[in-house]
Amino acid sequence: MAYVRKQNKGETPKLDMTPMIDVVFQLLIFFIVTIKQEDILSKLSAARPAADPRARKENQPELITIQVAPQGFILNGRPVSLVELDRRIKRYADLSKTAMIVIKCTADSPHAFLVQSLDICNKNGMTNLSIFSI
Repeated sequence: MAYVRKQNKGETPKLDMTPMIDVVFQLLIFFIVTIKQEDILSKLSAARPAADPRARKENQPELITIQVAPQGFILNGRPVSLVELDRRIKRYADLSKTAMIVIKCTADSPHAFLVQSLDICNKNGMTNLSIFSI
């Protein structure tokens, strides 16, 4: 006898798309998270404007040293008054607010001088400070 296959006369089968969409979104998130940012930036072609040749160039020292001594302030090896210190720190701050400033205090220097030098640095926005006592 021949085998007769029974056909289901009910609903037609449907393909559920929800799991496939979930997998696609997970792959998309994976590739977005693992892509290297420098790969994208290296492929961009951005032309930057040339520096102005007429612009006045001032050389900022890599390290600004303020020595607080009993007789006053010494900025990068030169004695300065409080007003001169303020003016020169303002000039350095105009060039770069991230310049490193080292404040060296002697054992017999007045505490008020240290506070004044810190106030000047703070007023001009210089926040990269180190304080030493010598």
